[in-house]
Amino acid sequence: MNQPLFERDPSETRNRAKEGVNPLLKLALELGPLMVFFFANSRGEWLAQKFPVLAEFGGPIFIATGLFMGATALALAISWLLTRTLPIMPLVSGAVVLVFGALTLYLQDELFIKMKPTIVNTLFGAALLGGLAFGKSLLGYVFDSAFRLDAEGWRKLTLRWGVFFLFLAVVNEIVWRLFSTDFWVAFKVWGIMPITIAFTMSQMPLIMRHSLDEPSGKK
Repeated sequence: MNQPLFERDPSETRNRAKEGVNPLLKLALELGPLMVFFFANSRGEWLAQKFPVLAEFGGPIFIATGLFMGATALALAISWLLTRTLPIMPLVSGAVVLVFGALTLYLQDELFIKMKPTIVNTLFGAALLGGLAFGKSLLGYVFDSAFRLDAEGWRKLTLRWGVFFLFLAVVNEIVWRLFSTDFWVAFKVWGIMPITIAFTMSQMPLIMRHSLDEPSGKK
């Protein structure tokens, strides 16, 4: 039975809203909190002098954590206002930031914020690989609105991203355990970000090989 013309698919409305978001604004919402974290950690003492209330958080890493939490919550709120939906990955990551950030500030122990990337990436990796074990390519549910692939394409892409997330978890553990806090913060911005971009771009040949044409007549 054909769907009545006056009925609108909510997912179609959300997708249209996402497409209308300026790409630069979307990039700022995704990377902004991380840049705030990096800046606040490197200039924590200066910020505490200019804004004495921030000194209540503690040292630079704790000031950075507090501002990181605020920037993350703000980015999620703006994203919701613009698109009326929140992608699962930023939502889960944001929730972990808020929980582990709060533990970091309450206990004055930077261990929790340092473990946040390990936990988030392990969760994503385990979910993707676990889904494949049960015959489900979960990445297709996340990115289906961005591009359309055949079943084999989604399976391969899900496997690659699952392994990559676990790789990022291992790298984070190595860096925060063996290097200084300042190096770890800088590596999150200038190490993990380029690695992730490079990995994403390296998947384009696979995406192109397994892309499906848009259905004819789709508006």
